[in-house]
Amino acid sequence: RLKRRNFHVFLLTASLRDHPMLSWQASQPPRHSTTNLVGKISQYVLDRGTTTHSSLRLENMKMARKQTKPALVTKDAKPKRANRINFFQLAYERMEELLINCELKPGQHLTLQELQNVTGLGRTPVHNAVSRLATDTLLTVLPRHGLRVTPIDLARERLLLKLRRDMERFVVRLAIDRGSPSHRNQMLHIEHALRERRDEMTLTDFNVLDRRIDQLLLSAANEPFLEHTLRPLHTIYRRIGFIHHTVTDGRLDLSTTVDCHLSVLNAVANRHLETALSATDTLIGFVDSMFEEMEGGIDPRLLDCSIEPIFTA
Repeated sequence: RLKRRNFHVFLLTASLRDHPMLSWQASQPPRHSTTNLVGKISQYVLDRGTTTHSSLRLENMKMARKQTKPALVTKDAKPKRANRINFFQLAYERMEELLINCELKPGQHLTLQELQNVTGLGRTPVHNAVSRLATDTLLTVLPRHGLRVTPIDLARERLLLKLRRDMERFVVRLAIDRGSPSHRNQMLHIEHALRERRDEMTLTDFNVLDRRIDQLLLSAANEPFLEHTLRPLHTIYRRIGFIHHTVTDGRLDLSTTVDCHLSVLNAVANRHLETALSATDTLIGFVDSMFEEMEGGIDPRLLDCSIEPIFTA
């Protein structure tokens, strides 16, 4: 063991002989005892470790000081992210609009790449929007076969209208109870704008305003669960309204639906509960009357484009 230790000491001595911290004389034979040599080597290692540890601790303190130091905010400073758009929400809204206007036809088969092209957005936001719309039963995901726009089932959607009626009445109650003066001011402002432009309003303009009215009532109700439940129902019946107004004989007449929305807005803004509930029932009754006309006088291919025509050219 002594010979082995002396051999290791010899190797360490040879490697550290020229180091400036150890004043070795290469020409002179080592006059230090083994104990003194081991002590010097230990002291060198200890000093080296202490120096390294101190420098690392100093660097960490500098980095921590840099991270916690607040940055000055100037008027001309540009934000790190100039574009603050929520692309997930934007993709959902664009695809929702395409469904309402039947640019994505009921029953149509498509791929994720086609949706990216038509929305002009990337794969991640479009995939997120597809997941939400599939949950809303507006799209159907076909494993390994792409996607399909869910066909319109008139019987199912007329049945769901009863659910929408009860939920709309509940929203109206909450909006009257919880609505702030700011909410009521916005309702009266929209009512005034709707009355002014009712004769020159297009169906696209009305759908935009209708969506805003729904969002305002849900905001006044202040119940997030209702928004998640009612939004797909609003999309379903907005598409029904689009088909009804663009196909049936009274497609250019928006007076009835405009009057119904005006009555709801005015009653909620003035906190007249019974009048608001009655106006809501009238609106739902008007939507129900659309189904009676569509069931007997509409081409079934408008409800499902995969249905083959009776006569081929």
